[in-house]
Amino acid sequence: MTETKSGPLAGLRVLDLTRLLPGPVATMHLADLGAEVIKIEDTGAGDYARAMGPGERAAGDNGGTGDSLFFRLVNRNKKSLRLDLKQAAGVEVFLRLAQDADVIFESFRPGVVDKLGIGYEAVRAINPRIVYCAITGYGQTGPWADQAGHDINYLATAGLLDQIGSHDGEHSGPPAIPNLQIGDLLGGALTPLLGVLAAVIGAKATGRGSHVDVAMTDAVLAHTIFPLVTTLVHGRPAPRGADLLTGGVPCYGVYRTADERYLAVGALEPKFWQALCAAIGRPDLAPFGLATGSEGRRVKAELAAMLAAEPLAHWEPIFAAADCCVTPVLRLDEALVHPQIAAREMLVEVGGCKQYAPPCKLSAWPWAAATLAPAAGADSEAVLKAAGYVESDIARLRDSGVI
Repeated sequence: MTETKSGPLAGLRVLDLTRLLPGPVATMHLADLGAEVIKIEDTGAGDYARAMGPGERAAGDNGGTGDSLFFRLVNRNKKSLRLDLKQAAGVEVFLRLAQDADVIFESFRPGVVDKLGIGYEAVRAINPRIVYCAITGYGQTGPWADQAGHDINYLATAGLLDQIGSHDGEHSGPPAIPNLQIGDLLGGALTPLLGVLAAVIGAKATGRGSHVDVAMTDAVLAHTIFPLVTTLVHGRPAPRGADLLTGGVPCYGVYRTADERYLAVGALEPKFWQALCAAIGRPDLAPFGLATGSEGRRVKAELAAMLAAEPLAHWEPIFAAADCCVTPVLRLDEALVHPQIAAREMLVEVGGCKQYAPPCKLSAWPWAAATLAPAAGADSEAVLKAAGYVESDIARLRDSGVI
């Protein structure tokens, strides 16, 4: 196969068997950095994300087939090959592609790819340098390895969901579900990239690839740093909403304003808390930024009462001038037009579809114009020709429903 993309990962060939959110986001990051990503979908429904959520486009629009906005946001810069891996001819095609691949991503339950005949051992036998990444909820081993789950389950199992929520000074409220899929994205998208790129570097140096076993629950657990600190010191985590960084002290929390908006107070260091107190004319509160217990509740209540007396527009210029780590809690529509976000050029348009730009700015590799998420099977013929298949081979595969 040949690849003309530019970027630090140009020449890296990736076969992507994943669906929905975690794997597709991981491989999109690789594609944004110049890798050739071939998205392999079955000949039926394919990636379920094509039909999930609002914003479907009309069939035929930009070559599309009614793909959802969600699908388009996480599959740009990829190629699409439809392939029936339940047929021997489909497995043969996959293994032929795998011979020249650098990386394979899959997100099936443990053992599925082995039953299909396309697992790590089968690929390693023909391509010893392959980096084969399996993304699952609970990993390839352990009593829960085969258990189904979603983001909420991984957060719950890792002890993180228990830590997300409010505290009224006496009791914790119920766990709150964040609208950022922490398990899927921190665990299932970014963590695999760490393992995969490390393994790719190792393969380049030694010629020996690796199986990369990523459990989203493991990845969430490995980043619950402050709950672990508290647990190691006190034997159990702090009550939900009452730890140092979840609202347990006056200098770090969320406070309501008079117009039902909120301020994020992150004045953790003494200099910032002192600047906040000076800005609101309450220097008497300066010694109590990290106060806990009854003293902490008193200071939080006094600060809350002051901030609740005026609207957000009143407080914004005051805190901006004070440089004290206090910012408005923005809605996403407000964040998208914020001057800082605009200056960072984080919202881009790809084929008429607004989406996020890559979050990393590489000075030597400015981000090039992106391509739309592909329609299902849009690149099947081109991918197969690049792998050495001729017209008659491709016609035979198409006629037999393999592609």
